[in-house]
Amino acid sequence: MEFNWEMMIKWINYPILQVGESPVTLSGLFVSLGIVWVALVISRILQRAVEVNLTKKFQMETGLIYTVKRFVHYTVIALGVIVAAQTIGLNLGSLAVVFGFLSVGIGFGLKNITSNFISGLILLVERPVSVGDLIEVEGRFGRVLKISMRATIVMTMDNVTIIVPNSQLIESQVVNWSREDTRLRIHCPVGVAYGSDVPKVKEVLLSVAAEHPEVLKDPAPQVKFCAFGDSSLDFDLLAWINDPARKPTVHSEMNYAIDAAFRKADITIPFPQRDIHLQMPPAVSELAGNPRQ
Repeated sequence: MEFNWEMMIKWINYPILQVGESPVTLSGLFVSLGIVWVALVISRILQRAVEVNLTKKFQMETGLIYTVKRFVHYTVIALGVIVAAQTIGLNLGSLAVVFGFLSVGIGFGLKNITSNFISGLILLVERPVSVGDLIEVEGRFGRVLKISMRATIVMTMDNVTIIVPNSQLIESQVVNWSREDTRLRIHCPVGVAYGSDVPKVKEVLLSVAAEHPEVLKDPAPQVKFCAFGDSSLDFDLLAWINDPARKPTVHSEMNYAIDAAFRKADITIPFPQRDIHLQMPPAVSELAGNPRQ
């Protein structure tokens, strides 16, 4: 039995869909898919070339390089989709009709997706948050790994991946610890017992900061006498570090060092104390053996 090429070609070129006045054939679909695949390959090649050239020749920062790569990707894919649509036989007028129908769906069901996509473009253009930045969103602290079309991938210090919608980064308050100056000031509050040698307390706290290898010399550490508390004299040791990601670790290490230094210097860290005065009714007082005076 011979293979009927004419029948095969006729079947491949038979219209399976009609969009406006443009028939869509199976062969056209295969060619258009091939064009989109080629566009994806070209996009990857161009992104690698952009990354290598911008890194070596211009020494741009990682966030800006990522932004350029994203726009190269979107541009190549958009051109590929347009060429693929023309290959199928769809003209721009037909596409406008299709997008007109899609806009109705977007208005009703895809509003959040559209909002996140536009927010992603804003993040790439304005760059309030870039790849590699250390951010805090609603109490979640982590480093930005990727900004995609719909969401931003954040890796926390506990190695937990968080997917944050792009619109949340635009509409909500975001703390960017890596924006411009990466230096960060650490607060180490501590209380000492009343009657302690205040100048000695200040000296010990400054020595603890000076001995830590990650604490910067400039700006120099400071000790603030904050308040006369209920049970203690309250101080705050302020020290600067270069890496915001190291804040929890450095804070913990300095607390350990403060406790050890205070023990060595005989400086007491008090615990809360309360004096309770009980006033009993006369009948209860008499039963307790305290007759009324």
